[in-house]
Amino acid sequence: MLTADLRKDSEIWEMKQGPKAELFAKVQESTRKDVERAFGVLQSRFAIVKNPAILWDKKQIGMVMRTCIILHNMVVENERNGYTQYDTSEFEEGTSTRSSNVDAPNTSEMPPNLANMLLIRTHLRDRQLHERLKNDLVENIWNKFGNDEDE
Repeated sequence: MLTADLRKDSEIWEMKQGPKAELFAKVQESTRKDVERAFGVLQSRFAIVKNPAILWDKKQIGMVMRTCIILHNMVVENERNGYTQYDTSEFEEGTSTRSSNVDAPNTSEMPPNLANMLLIRTHLRDRQLHERLKNDLVENIWNKFGNDEDE
């Protein structure tokens, strides 16, 4: 029922907005496909991306995703260049010219709990905020790409 209501609202919105809404829908569909494809690749390679991250904070999720992307790119680069013999001595323990600095997690932050998650969920589902953000995004896309279709 909720999906049907959203679809109906979306159709009404598109009729009101005309070419701007059509361009938005086209760009959104293309972007969604790219993101879904990228996540599919990462999920097939890294189990940590498959699991729900609802209890993680944004910083943790960002670090995990960046790490997976970097590792994926390293694997792809390695496969592209074939299996070259590397000098592994730089990876062995002992003297090294490089230094590692790992930031410890900030434990003073309030850990996520059910009340926080519900508050965030309520904020994310704020219909007025959603409409404002969507309208801003439509205008941004129109300003960036709207004149390209006329040429």
